[in-house]
Amino acid sequence: MTYVDTSDLSVQMFITVLLLLLIIAPLVSLGVLRLFQSRKKSGFMLIISGVVVYAIFQVIMSFTQT
Repeated sequence: MTYVDTSDLSVQMFITVLLLLLIIAPLVSLGVLRLFQSRKKSGFMLIISGVVVYAIFQVIMSFTQT
């Protein structure tokens, strides 16, 4: 077992990842739940919004890396 060195991780990047993961995961999981409840429109909208937030997350991360 190896240890991961997180000393290069800035506080801003950690907070950004934490907040956006707290948004992305619930959106996708609620979307899947809505699909199982046969509420297709709201389910697909939640999943699509999760994908959009993930795309925004990728853009933000590309600007924060130095």
